[in-house]
Amino acid sequence: MQITITARHFELTKAIRDYVETSCLKIERYFDNIINIHVTLGLENNRNICEIALNASRFSLQSQAEEMDMYLSIDNAMDRMEGQIKRLKDRVTDHQKKALKDHFHEFSRESDIQMNRENRVRKMVKTKRVVPEIMSVQEALEKIDGQKEEFLIFKNVESDRLNVLVKRDDQNYKLFEP
Repeated sequence: MQITITARHFELTKAIRDYVETSCLKIERYFDNIINIHVTLGLENNRNICEIALNASRFSLQSQAEEMDMYLSIDNAMDRMEGQIKRLKDRVTDHQKKALKDHFHEFSRESDIQMNRENRVRKMVKTKRVVPEIMSVQEALEKIDGQKEEFLIFKNVESDRLNVLVKRDDQNYKLFEP
């Protein structure tokens, strides 16, 4: 991820540059595919303006904030950008979930597999595909305690990847992250 900072009508200090960079790195936890972020900071008539343009693989988002303090304007613009990213991510994942749920009856099926051709011994294999819920590890721990199954497949919010949580006993769990 490339971060570009432009200052208009004032001198950009190292403290402000570091603050913007750490704020931009916080956004990366929500979205992996961010290509670049362009932050424009301006000072006009004692108003501090912060404009953020984010380019991701398929999306481009913009936010703007105007305050009396530069740090406050950066925070407000980042909060607005974070809200846009969350809404976008929810929309994309909800769309994918709906498409999978419409065809869910095709996911669960049983198959006959012939093990030995001479004796015609068959073994029934049941394949079940699940639509993983999006949750944090803490939420997954709480959910697996309330169910009778020994494992839980979920999509981790922090890493945006599929994880499997396995209950070993009442106190111990095992988390698989690919």
